[in-house]
Amino acid sequence: MTGSFLKRNPSVPVVLGLLLLGTLAVAAMAASGGLSTSFVKTLGMTLCLALAALAMDLVWGYAGILSLGNIAFFALGGYMIGMWLMTARTEIIVAESLAGQAIPATPQEIRDAVGGQIFGVVGSADFPAIWAFSGSLPAQLALVVLVPSLLALVFGWLAFRSRVTGVYLSILTQAMTLALALYLFQNDAGLRGNNGLSGLQNLPGLSAVPQATVSLWFLWGSALALGLGYLLCAWVVSGKFGAILRGIRDNEARVRFLGYPVEGFKLAVFTLSAAITGIAGALYYPQAGIVNPAEMMPIASIYLAVWVAIGGRGRLYGAVIGAIAVSLISSFFTSGKLPDLDLGPVRLVWVDWWLVMLGFSFVLVTLLAPKGLGGLVDLWTQRRRPERHGADLGPDTGAFREKEAEA
Repeated sequence: MTGSFLKRNPSVPVVLGLLLLGTLAVAAMAASGGLSTSFVKTLGMTLCLALAALAMDLVWGYAGILSLGNIAFFALGGYMIGMWLMTARTEIIVAESLAGQAIPATPQEIRDAVGGQIFGVVGSADFPAIWAFSGSLPAQLALVVLVPSLLALVFGWLAFRSRVTGVYLSILTQAMTLALALYLFQNDAGLRGNNGLSGLQNLPGLSAVPQATVSLWFLWGSALALGLGYLLCAWVVSGKFGAILRGIRDNEARVRFLGYPVEGFKLAVFTLSAAITGIAGALYYPQAGIVNPAEMMPIASIYLAVWVAIGGRGRLYGAVIGAIAVSLISSFFTSGKLPDLDLGPVRLVWVDWWLVMLGFSFVLVTLLAPKGLGGLVDLWTQRRRPERHGADLGPDTGAFREKEAEA
C-alpha cells in the first residue's frame, strides 16, 4: 500500500527529503553561529506559511474553492495558543512577585492578579468566558484545531447548502474574515482589542533557555508540521476523494448529476483546510511574538492566494515552493537593508515598491505561466517518450506505428 501511495505521489519523498536536509543544514549553521536567531525564526515562520499555503491549495487548487478567509483560521490558531502562553507566563510572574508576602496568596488572588496584568490594558481585570480553558495546555491545543474547524464547518454549511460558488463565495469568505477582524478590534471581545496577544515568544517556565535554542525548537516543529501536512494532503488528493474533488473543480454539475454529495465533499475539505491552517498559525505566532486583529485583514488572505498562484495551484509542491520563495523574497525586500535607488524624478524605495512588484509578478504568472513555478518542476521531471524503434503502438500487427505518429 505504501509503495502504491509513493508511486502515485512521487513528490512526497522528494519534498520530505529536501525538507529534512534543509532543516538539518539550517540547524547546523545556526549552532555554529553562521545564522542569526532572527533569520532562523524567519525560516521557521516561512515553513508555517508554506503549511498554510498547502491548505489553501487543497481547497482552491483541487476543489476549486477560492477561499479568501483562510487567514482567519490562521490567526485563530495563533490566538488559541497565545491565550495559554500569556496566562501561563503571567501566572509565573505574579506568583514570583507575591511569594515574599507574609500571608501566602490564595489561588483566587493569584487569578485576579493575573487577570489584571493581562486585561488591564483594556480597562478590565476579569477573565472573559472564552478564556475558560486558558490555563490548560492540552485544552488550548485542542482548541487550535477545533475553533477554526468549527468556524469553517458552520460557515461552509451555510454557504455550500445555498450553492454559493465562484466569485460570490470568495467575497463571502473575505467578508467573514473582515467581520471577525472588526469584532476582535473591540476591547470587549475578550482578546485585548487592537493590542492583541503579545510576548508569545517567551515560553512559560523556560526563561533561562536562550531564544537561539527556542528558535531551533520551533524550526523543527514547523518542519515536522509541514512534512506531516504534506503527507496528509497528498493522501487526501491521491485517492477517490481527490478524484471527486478535481471533478467538482472542473465540472461541479456533472459530479452532482452522478449522484455524489458535492456539498458534503466541499464541506469536508474546507473544514480540513481550516484545521491545518489553524495548526500553522499556532506555530507561526509564538515565533512572531504577537498576534492581533490586523493579521486578519483581507490583504493577508490575498497573500495566500498569490503564493499558491505563483507556485502553481493544483500541485502541492507548487504551493510550498510559492510560499517559501515569495516569503523569503519579501523578507529581503522589506528588511530595509537593500539600498534605495535614485532614478532622477523617481526614487525607488524597495519597502514601498515590493507590493507593486508582487502584484506585477502575480499578473505575469497568471497570463504567461498559469502552472506557476511548479510548472518548471514539471518540465524538469517530464519523462522522455519510450524508445519503441518503430514498434506497433496498437495491439494488432500493422497498427499505427510510432514513426507514423511522429510524421
